[in-house]
Amino acid sequence: MAKGLFDLSGKVAVITGGNSGLGLGFARGIAKQGGNLVIWARNEEKNAAAKAELEAFGVHVSTRKVDVASESEIVAAYAEVIKEFGRVDTVIANAGPPPASQSSLTLATEDYHKFLDVALHGAFYTLREGARCMVKRAEAGEPGGSLIACGSLSIFKGLAGKPHYAGSKAAVAAIIRGMAAEFGKHGIRANVVAPGYIKTGMTGTADELSPLDKYMLAKNAIPRPGYMADFEGVAAFLASDSSSFITGETITVDGGAMVMM
Repeated sequence: MAKGLFDLSGKVAVITGGNSGLGLGFARGIAKQGGNLVIWARNEEKNAAAKAELEAFGVHVSTRKVDVASESEIVAAYAEVIKEFGRVDTVIANAGPPPASQSSLTLATEDYHKFLDVALHGAFYTLREGARCMVKRAEAGEPGGSLIACGSLSIFKGLAGKPHYAGSKAAVAAIIRGMAAEFGKHGIRANVVAPGYIKTGMTGTADELSPLDKYMLAKNAIPRPGYMADFEGVAAFLASDSSSFITGETITVDGGAMVMM
């Protein structure tokens, strides 16, 4: 088992939407450093596949079907984590559906609220309940913990046609900064990881570059798309004690897209 700078042996990470895409990339990074994992996602078949893959790294992996739009399901799921593992060290609020809208003018109000129920409210419930577990442990004499939200470059710049997506990311980033200010006294840090253009299930995983890929890559300093593997290291770093003095930050993983603005 890993015993290096980012060693996560004995630690437990909860990841929402951790059975595919960026969530699975985060999970792989933590598993490779010896961290145990709890994956919450709604697709049980994908949960089982992720569990089998991640357990090959020699760690304990638990999966649970959880709808993060439901506060009660999240509270119940955390109770199971504490019962099974006895602790929560890292929480990654990653779950979020793809934003279908192409225009603010045609975005249905029902779809707007449904999206925010997962991407904003669900992220807050996930982070808040995780923080409650961490604060309780800190008050018992074991401070520390890492709260992480998956953001977007839309935190910084306009994204046409997807106000619900951009709004949820900006709001969660503000929530994270507030949590950083509130929970630092317990040794709990809170940060955002903001991806650039990444080849996941939402953007296509084929090796051949599509016209959209080429258009997006023209905006990057590093002329390639990002991949799930690019998020393994940042997850391991933020989950480990190596990041114990970093909080309230938004870390962009974007191939230099922001510096090319």
